[in-house]
Amino acid sequence: PALVPPTHQVERCGPLSTFLKLRDRWADGRALTPSIRARGAAAPVTFDEQVAQKVKDFYFYHAINRHKMTTLTPSYHAESYSPDDNRFDLRPFLQNARFDEQFKAIDEAVAAAKAARGES
Repeated sequence: PALVPPTHQVERCGPLSTFLKLRDRWADGRALTPSIRARGAAAPVTFDEQVAQKVKDFYFYHAINRHKMTTLTPSYHAESYSPDDNRFDLRPFLQNARFDEQFKAIDEAVAAAKAARGES
């Protein structure tokens, strides 16, 4: 979904806050495309699980591909974030792609939402 990168870059959200924001933004009944990584029995069923999986997929792939951003040349972006050439970007470019604590917090938020609705 197109709203994950701006939430990550412009609003400076981590995995949990991205999930919480996108869950509210996407609650308009839109259909989400299936997850790339979770299929079959592991596929998300409820809307909250689908949003959670989208956020997990984004952060996983962002982490494993972040190092590639250090080799890109400057380019113009017609977005609300700066088109600078990343010379002054001090964020780490090698990241752990597991996000254990953050993804656990997302799973707990999904479970809490299920419990609040009375789902099992």
